[in-house]
Amino acid sequence: MPTALLSVSDKTGLVDFARGLAKLGWELISTGGTAKALRDAGVPVREITEVTRFPEMLDGRVKTLHPAVHGGLLARRDSREHMEAIAEHGIAPIDLVAVNLYPFEQTAARSDVSPADVIEQIDIGGPSMLRSAAKNFEWVTVIVDPADYGRVLAALESDDDDLDLRRLLAEKVYARTAAYDAAIAYWFGCQRSEIFPERLSIPLIKESNLRYGENPGQRAAFYVDHRNDGIAALRQKGGKELSFNNLLDLEGALFATDPFGEEICCAIVKHTTPCGLATGSAPLDAYRKALACDPVSAFGSVISFTVPVDDETAEAVSSLFVECIVAPQFSEGALEALGRKKNLRVLEGRAQWRDHALDYKRVRGGFLAQERAWRDTAHEEWKVVTKRQPTDSELRDLQFAWRAVGSVKSNAIVLARDGATIGIGAGQMSRVDAAFLSVHKAGLAGHDTRGSVMGSDAFFPFRDGVEQAAEAGVAAIVQPGGSVRDEDVIQAANEYDIAMVFTGKRQFRH
Repeated sequence: MPTALLSVSDKTGLVDFARGLAKLGWELISTGGTAKALRDAGVPVREITEVTRFPEMLDGRVKTLHPAVHGGLLARRDSREHMEAIAEHGIAPIDLVAVNLYPFEQTAARSDVSPADVIEQIDIGGPSMLRSAAKNFEWVTVIVDPADYGRVLAALESDDDDLDLRRLLAEKVYARTAAYDAAIAYWFGCQRSEIFPERLSIPLIKESNLRYGENPGQRAAFYVDHRNDGIAALRQKGGKELSFNNLLDLEGALFATDPFGEEICCAIVKHTTPCGLATGSAPLDAYRKALACDPVSAFGSVISFTVPVDDETAEAVSSLFVECIVAPQFSEGALEALGRKKNLRVLEGRAQWRDHALDYKRVRGGFLAQERAWRDTAHEEWKVVTKRQPTDSELRDLQFAWRAVGSVKSNAIVLARDGATIGIGAGQMSRVDAAFLSVHKAGLAGHDTRGSVMGSDAFFPFRDGVEQAAEAGVAAIVQPGGSVRDEDVIQAANEYDIAMVFTGKRQFRH
């Protein structure tokens, strides 16, 4: 009679799986809560203590760490010496193990538990059994994911000795235990405020395969830190599957609207950087103002709203070719209107960052890791460095421009008026070129730049950027300051009667 050991914290599918094994003539061994769940469901099961002939101890910390378990898992069935050794000690082979681990990651993510509570969720016996069984996959079937119960039963029912399946299941075990250990190590580092430990593991779960990467011919997949977290938490309400570039642009769109919180805001993003960003009195107002910044570039864009999208806004958006739209919620009428565009991906929900999440950038041979991008929304410590003070309306637009420019690729310049961008210069090699481009784009869209404000993500290295602003009639500038030529830049602003504010903080985005 083949033997299966079942010990799971996640009971999803457990009873049906156990019943299937019992029906096929398997003997079931189990521990604590798993054994109780099976008995309550009327499934015959033996307690692990009957196998080990040793009681559980230390509040359950020691129950499966025993030669009777690991000998039964690790013995090679084709080795006479192995089989004689376990027989000599009265150890029976164990042919299948189904274990999923204590919910360490979920517990560590909670704010209402103590470090001691988190430590109790570090599984010791579970990973040990999984690793033993996976090492001996030629003879032992090991299951770490309840989603695999069905295909394992199907293979057993067909009496098919599916070595390839057992090898795949073993691979999943080592990937899972590696990720589990990485999460534990990272948590310990966070307890001592060390977010950059000596060794950093990045455990990722494949969310889905993608049709291709940035270009056809490049294979690609979407991996996540946690299931149902971040962008993966968004619910797709319509349209075809998301592409590699869609996901990149979604991040850019969400990043652009993040600093505006619950304020009504719309960002229109193309190639991960905004081509229009605006606040408004209603979603439709914010959308129209954002679109007016650069309606040509908005073709094929991704749009993010900070507030629910209503019927009227959806009708307006549906008249433009858009790849994706994301918002906390959509009205029924909005979903109907957007659903007429069969290729438009509609995503609902809020994609939040986890606490202590790091930002990674790939370089050949390694990764760069940094804290998540800091987005400045405060202005209490701003310093007016020119003779002329900004007016109240100019100050409001400077605050908007400063929040907006942080989501634009460096070198970045934005022109803004009345809570909306009217010109954006992104990704230029020199700041004066970015300033020129913002003015040029504003002109192409028919905007009058006189009286607008300018935001710069980093300092002006020369006075030529200010001269570019003055030529366009810009009334006020917000920038970090910190250049060795700050005095020259300030002098230029004074000469042109431009109010200038230093924030003291930079917002590069590469």
